[in-house]
Formats: sequence, structure tokens, C-alpha cells
Amino acid sequence: MFTLDTCCTLVPYFEVQEGQLEAFKALGPQFVAKTRTEPGCVHYAFSFNGNTAHCREGYVDAAAVLAHLQNVGELLGEALKIAKIVRLEVHAPAAEVEKLRGPMANLNPQFFVLEEGIRRSGGA
Repeated sequence: MFTLDTCCTLVPYFEVQEGQLEAFKALGPQFVAKTRTEPGCVHYAFSFNGNTAHCREGYVDAAAVLAHLQNVGELLGEALKIAKIVRLEVHAPAAEVEKLRGPMANLNPQFFVLEEGIRRSGGA
């Protein structure tokens, strides 16, 4: 369980090379299978608009984000042979953003500090 005090969202957009969309989509189930093993992942899914792919990702905290990047690193390397990240946003509370700035610097993300919000849960 997590709270808004630590939750982190990644918002990557990939531009897939011409003729490589099916190859990129074929990586999706592999990403999902690896990510399914991560206890800190709250949600994870791919969506597409033409040759633009978006991965919708949510994690309990910065440590879970870093664990995910480690877990899918090899697959991401494969994806980046046929696509490039054209935009990467990180949305998280300030303390979690600070934990991610250094480790994620090579991905050149844009950081957004989460200040207000709610999280609904299945419980009463």
C-alpha cells in the first residue's frame, strides 16, 4: 500500500521507427511479464497512437521506480534499438523526485512535483 506521500508516476513516450511498430508491440508482453513480478508496481500498460507508444506506469515510491528500471533494463535496451524516448515525465512528491534525479539523469526526464491529490482504494 502506498500514499500520496511517496507515489511516483512515469510518463514515457516512444517514437517507433517506420516499419518497426509490430516489433515494438511484440516487446510489450515481455515488459508486462517482467513488471508483473515487481511488488512496488501499482499499474503498467502500453497504449499506441500511430507510431507513438506510451507506457502508463505507477509505483509505490522512488525505490520501486529504480527497481523497475533495473528489472527491465535489458528489454528497454532492445526497445531503444527500434524506438527513441521523445518525452519522459516523472510525477512524484518532492522527496521522491530528489531520490530519482541522479539515477534517472541519463534518461533526461522532466520532473513534476506532486502537491495535491487523492488515491482511492478498494477498501471501505
